Amino acid sequence: MGFSVIIPARFASTRFPGKPLADIAGKPMVQHVYERALQSEAERVIVATDDERIATVASGFGAEVCMTKADHPSGTDRLQEVVHSLGFYADDIVVNVQGDEPLIPPRVINQVAHNLKAEPDAGIATLSEPIEDVASLLNPNVVKVVTDHRGLAVYFSRAPIPWPRDEFSVAKDVMPSSYNWQRHIGIYAYRVKMLNEFVRWAPAPIEEAECLEQLRAMWNGARIHVEVADELPPAGVDTPEDLERLRELFAS
Repeated sequence: MGFSVIIPARFASTRFPGKPLADIAGKPMVQHVYERALQSEAERVIVATDDERIATVASGFGAEVCMTKADHPSGTDRLQEVVHSLGFYADDIVVNVQGDEPLIPPRVINQVAHNLKAEPDAGIATLSEPIEDVASLLNPNVVKVVTDHRGLAVYFSRAPIPWPRDEFSVAKDVMPSSYNWQRHIGIYAYRVKMLNEFVRWAPAPIEEAECLEQLRAMWNGARIHVEVADELPPAGVDTPEDLERLRELFAS
């Protein structure tokens, strides 16, 4: 069983309107993402957008495009609309590749898809990387994840979990060595049946407290597989400053 990639690409970003069409080395950003996804083992790569401008550009460079509604409450709802519109089967696997990650390694796309395929108890698969400094461990913008011995998530949090009680009682400015803390990397593979269930669930209390959408799935009993990334994805483009940094990288 293969997998598909869906690339959500919205025009009306609050911080950076029109971001998917921003030029990088003569190509729109979404085209770089699309071409990276084509280098993975995906059988199908789809650009999902609510904007005709993006759809026209994506069709122009040969992408399959699926138009979606503009008022989805979350990116997961947008994915579910795509798989429903295109008639995906419940056991199909789709990987969500964000449209602002023009350097996404094809290897990690394959990794989450293969991990989900290999873990029948999971409805979602994602990745992590080691946290190596105490500032990141204490930073609420760095999402931490704890797994069990099978690699299934126990919890995601903005707090430093697990809390190193004994070491932090001595000093909180030194990275503790008693545990291999992990930062969550936000790339996801889903089984379609999980997407279909997710959109029927109300936001969960723990999700609203932490502002972490994946906690809705865990609140409702879904299992999420987590593995250390085979290759670290470079930072995506959130701001015009990020775009300039990336342009300089491509130019060099």
